[in-house]
Amino acid sequence: MSSVIPGSEFVADRMALVLRIENRKLGTAAKAAFNLVESGSATIWVPAIVLAETLYLSEKKRIGIALADVSHYLTRYPDCKQYPLDLAVVQAAAQITDVPDLHDRLIAGTACLLNRLLITNDPVIQASAWVTTVW
Repeated sequence: MSSVIPGSEFVADRMALVLRIENRKLGTAAKAAFNLVESGSATIWVPAIVLAETLYLSEKKRIGIALADVSHYLTRYPDCKQYPLDLAVVQAAAQITDVPDLHDRLIAGTACLLNRLLITNDPVIQASAWVTTVW
């Protein structure tokens, strides 16, 4: 997808959110989606598993941001919203047979459940027949 439409809703994976908060390079469509959210013209849903991954990887010093940075971003941009990990998400993830990693399946499952584009640069998720992605 080369352009992003104002008023759209998306789901973001951890890498997309981390890269945005760190002000690092994003794909054209990913950058446009975050710009829209930051201007109040779109919504990005952040799955709860993304928050958990961020905590874990931050504690292991594998990413440069902390959970507090994500919290600040969500507070600053209220159109970037948390989405809970619940039975419906797990059931949607259970249908995704071509993404082997559980965390990635839960993120993709959230996008499928919400019927939203997933912002990701993960090639396995991008190749999935179950989810539509942008980057």
